[in-house]
Amino acid sequence: MGFVTPDYGTLFWMLIIFGIVLFILKKFAWKPILSALKDRENSIANALSSADRAREEVKDLKADHEKIIAEARREKDIILKEAKEVKDELLAEAKEQAASEGQKIVEAARQKIETEKTAAISEMKKQIVDLSVLVAEKIIQKELKNKDTQEGMVEDLLKDLKLK
Repeated sequence: MGFVTPDYGTLFWMLIIFGIVLFILKKFAWKPILSALKDRENSIANALSSADRAREEVKDLKADHEKIIAEARREKDIILKEAKEVKDELLAEAKEQAASEGQKIVEAARQKIETEKTAAISEMKKQIVDLSVLVAEKIIQKELKNKDTQEGMVEDLLKDLKLK
């Protein structure tokens, strides 16, 4: 039971040993422990402030990133719209030019056909005239073989000339 109810002597030595341990701890260990705790506290505070700054920077970067994406999408839409307008304009211009060229080709073909038609008609008239003269020459040669028929024809022609 001596340990449950301590002696004055034991209490005295316990207080002296506790004082010595306290003095040694205060002299050699207390300052390094407190400075280590202070350093740890400062490093935690710095880490927290760095984390807050990093969080703010990430938030700013995310906002900038979203702005850049929105701007890129807007520019993409503008470029696509302009490309579509240019495409439509080129198609319309090409159609117009093709129609114009087609009209020119048709008109040139009509003129060529008309020229060839006129040339063919002229050639046919010339051939008809040549054939008519040839036929008339043959008929006249046959009919004018005798002298009496020749004189009768000349007289008929003279009568026709006098009447007119």
